[in-house]
Amino acid sequence: MTEQPVDVLIIGAGASGAAVAWSLAETRMRIVCLEQGGMPNPSDFPATGRDWEARRSGDFSISPNVRKLPADYPVNDDDSPIKVANFNGVGGSTVLYAAHFPRFHPSDFKVRTLDGVADDWPLDYDALEPFFAENDRMMGVSGLAGDPAYPSGKAPVMPPLPLGKAGETLARGFNALGWHWWPSDIAINSKTYDGRDKCINLGACISGCAQGAKGSTDITYWPQAIRNGVELRTNCRVREITVNDQGMATGVIYYDRENREHALNAHVVVLAGNGIGTPRLLLNSKSNLFPDGLANSSGLVGKNLMFHPYAAIQGIFDQPLDGYRGPHKAIQSQEFYETDPDRGFLRGYTFETSRGMGPVGTAMTGLDRGRIPWGDGHHASFRKMFNRVTSLAAICEDLPEEHNRVTLDDHLTDSNGIPAPRISYTLSDNSKRMLEHAVARGTDVLKAAGALEVLTMSPIPFAGWHLLGTARMGKEPKRSVVNEWGRSHDVKNLFIVDGSIFVTAAGVNPTSTLQALALYIADQMKRRLANLFD
Repeated sequence: MTEQPVDVLIIGAGASGAAVAWSLAETRMRIVCLEQGGMPNPSDFPATGRDWEARRSGDFSISPNVRKLPADYPVNDDDSPIKVANFNGVGGSTVLYAAHFPRFHPSDFKVRTLDGVADDWPLDYDALEPFFAENDRMMGVSGLAGDPAYPSGKAPVMPPLPLGKAGETLARGFNALGWHWWPSDIAINSKTYDGRDKCINLGACISGCAQGAKGSTDITYWPQAIRNGVELRTNCRVREITVNDQGMATGVIYYDRENREHALNAHVVVLAGNGIGTPRLLLNSKSNLFPDGLANSSGLVGKNLMFHPYAAIQGIFDQPLDGYRGPHKAIQSQEFYETDPDRGFLRGYTFETSRGMGPVGTAMTGLDRGRIPWGDGHHASFRKMFNRVTSLAAICEDLPEEHNRVTLDDHLTDSNGIPAPRISYTLSDNSKRMLEHAVARGTDVLKAAGALEVLTMSPIPFAGWHLLGTARMGKEPKRSVVNEWGRSHDVKNLFIVDGSIFVTAAGVNPTSTLQALALYIADQMKRRLANLFD
């Protein structure tokens, strides 16, 4: 079934798709967004029941290969030490993220100039700064102005969330060593904001916020975009982007909830998947004009995949802490963020603090590490760990390498028969050295904070939350997929706005920068409305 063409078709209703839809709505163009998942229902979130930890291993797992819901597609990540984590539905992975919301640093946009590695971005921090601020207002960010790690002028819209016992304990460790720390910027309400209530410390943030205090785009951007006329269609999985003989995108072919095939034509197509879903769709959109996949004359679609390798450093203390209650993030340290050649690696990492684990997580970790035995002493050992564990996570910059890539699997498909993505990824020597450094310094912090014992894991295997770099932006068509404002070099009415266009990954969570970039691209599109459809 074919319907009348729309002006703008957005594929994906997550962090970037929502921001673009909201921004473009003021043009009064006819805008339709197709999302392969559904609209989240907060009453179904794990935080509403006592089995919330168990559901993290089932229908609310971060891994699509574990969830296996109708909206999910399988990912062959056997050839990677880091496994893909995402969420398919309105809001995308903002539904399951911890809402840690740091921005990229100015240096992150010019690593070639500063450190002689990777490539400089075709834009800089100053170009994105007003969109960072706009996005902070839309998502609702709590934090404290004045962090010396950032340029002056960054002012979160709400006061910082309480540090809690865990944050205060770890801050003492950083203070003892004389190292930088600061209350984290977090997209969680510290007070009532924009019609959403404040955080009440449910603690299951990464399984969806039933309180609505966490800024996920299903409750921030989307309600406003829909009120302004954007049409959001859920449970619609796109198979391919179609093109005409002139090499222009004409729309998509997609499947609805009942697996019925539809064609939807559009004057402009905006792709807002992620660093896995976007190259999957482009590579699957082959034609006589684009035999190697759409927008792939550079041969770079799917290449330069960047995760953030994570190290976990847990401390066991002799005093009660917060347990799992409260937002996961309290403070961060960027003491080791910028390049120092004496450390033996280029670029750097951020330390993020976490609170503790729930009772099931505590028991499983204790059993796995040999601290909680079966039988005699089981309960006594459990009590020595429960509410007495807190941790640091080191989020390490991952430099782009072309051999880290996304391709189409030869055998695995989703429920509609669309080829699944296959991941090939290895840790670089630079990343390995960075992880080793992070584990050592994180251990120093926890010991300085009074930890009786320190447990470490590096890299964390199920930590592929950040999917970046597989359709990179740049001014040179031979070395990039889209230009400096997200427009495909090959297909002039195709735009990409998600994490796949990142040139480098930085050493921070990407959501804030990803959304600022999406708003920037939408603004550039509006500035060029006169020739946008050419």
